Amino acid sequence: MKNIFFALLLIPICSFKNITSTNAEKIVGKWMASEDNNLEVEVYKTGNEYRAKIVWFDDSDDKSRPMSERCDTKNPDKKLRTRKVIGLQVMQGLEYNADDDEWQGGRIYDASTGKDWNAKAWITNDGCLKVRGYWHLEFLGQNMCFKKVQ
Repeated sequence: MKNIFFALLLIPICSFKNITSTNAEKIVGKWMASEDNNLEVEVYKTGNEYRAKIVWFDDSDDKSRPMSERCDTKNPDKKLRTRKVIGLQVMQGLEYNADDDEWQGGRIYDASTGKDWNAKAWITNDGCLKVRGYWHLEFLGQNMCFKKVQ
């Protein structure tokens, strides 16, 4: 009888863990910036953290320099200015917080300016991945919205 009672107690706990894990994985995949459709990133998980890398961007501003040849020229570290923008890791360190249902504690890098920001992310009810880059305090920041493409 004790074994049955113990098993019945474990079922909701295991189910909650699966729900939490599933919610955490919702961020994984390819996302397109929804404001201008000019940037696509791929979010992936490494260990307990979520990261993102650039997989596509609109290079119509300068057709003489194709996307595959563009480098991280605005990086403040001169040694990193030869890194290709395609494949560039632009977000790291996000960890899922089940209580807030958001990913927190990350850093986001803006290759167009060479600046690095604190970051957090959440998925809205309409499926938008909101990423907030901010400087020390969350109210000193800006949101970007991404729509899932894969």
